[in-house]
Amino acid sequence: MGAKTKIKVLEAIYQGNIGGGESHVLGLIDELDRSRFEPVVLSFTKGQMLEKIREKGVRNCVLPSTASFDIKKWWRVRALIKNEEIDLIHVHGTKAALNLLWAAKSLRVPLIYTVHGWSFHDDQSPVKKRLRVLTEKFLTERMDQNISVSLSNQVRGKKQIRTFESVVINNGIDLRKFNPRRNDYADIRHELNIPSEVTLVSYIVRITRQKNPFVMIKAFAKTLEKSRNIRLLVVGDGELKEPVIRMAKELLLQDHVIFQPFREDIPAILKATDIYCLPSLWEGLSIGLLEAMAMGNAIIASRVDGSKEIIQHGRNGIFIDPEQPEQLANAILLLHQDQAFRQQLQQAAIQTIEGRFNTTMMTRGMEAVYLNALCKKGLDGFSIAVKKTNPSLRLDEGANRHRNEGIIL
Repeated sequence: MGAKTKIKVLEAIYQGNIGGGESHVLGLIDELDRSRFEPVVLSFTKGQMLEKIREKGVRNCVLPSTASFDIKKWWRVRALIKNEEIDLIHVHGTKAALNLLWAAKSLRVPLIYTVHGWSFHDDQSPVKKRLRVLTEKFLTERMDQNISVSLSNQVRGKKQIRTFESVVINNGIDLRKFNPRRNDYADIRHELNIPSEVTLVSYIVRITRQKNPFVMIKAFAKTLEKSRNIRLLVVGDGELKEPVIRMAKELLLQDHVIFQPFREDIPAILKATDIYCLPSLWEGLSIGLLEAMAMGNAIIASRVDGSKEIIQHGRNGIFIDPEQPEQLANAILLLHQDQAFRQQLQQAAIQTIEGRFNTTMMTRGMEAVYLNALCKKGLDGFSIAVKKTNPSLRLDEGANRHRNEGIIL
């Protein structure tokens, strides 16, 4: 292989719609040093994320599949890697990892796996959970590098998989896009006819079981029993959306709950929001939570894995237990009624994100991992790209430099 001026990285994720992992990929692509890295994106479903990828001028490919483990697509994946002359592959999530492992290994291309959230959970049946653990063990043992998005994500993996090793690189937020000091966002309250004096609670998620939507609706119904000057804005799509809408109607919440499909103007929605709720059953390190904090929302979140690394109860947010609508309702009422406390949490949330969870910090850590993976693989031909990092800096030193920036190697 001759000298190359850029390292071509395939960023692979199963779903083309925008969720936490997909937002992570978008942020990473935005921040990658294009003088050294050339990203290509692969997904297995179409969606809004790919439209944004195209707007950025980044090459992307969709190999349509409805199966999380699709052997029929493996040869097409392999052909894509060869045709694009991919130097390194970064898979995001279990499904992408399953569908790229064989091709990467057969072509001896370095493979990096980011665990955005484990596929095994405590609420699964013992048999299902065991199968998921074995699947993750199989995958993680065959990667050139595993990345955990939070320390608790890493610890959880080690508890279930004794051989598991990873580096921790926290998710980050684009502070130019999510900036509470900007005044050029659209007026969402005007658009949705929400008076300025009304407290707005937002629930912006992919509406799936993980995000506990029925608890959210039950809690808001309890909230309205004690205060009516409050609205709930539900933004997103997912397999549970229609049942959730039916529940809201059955509880007679139509005048106080506003349902919206997936929207691209999330910063504007969060600018209009007072309180952001995330009563999830589990999280890796929620991008949506970080975005809400960056925009100065008062946070109510369930006390689960990654969220515990972000939220300090009573300081920059409030913790609740996942399956307790009464707790969630009480927390909403507290922040609705005590505006001074709410503002205190909002300011602390902004400071938390600015200090620890930004895309620049995240991406510099990823770039160091990419270079280390290529170095460990013993590949030649990247002399120019590597030298641009820092002519006097060894690759392992480049990675370790990030220890003090929220990245644990």
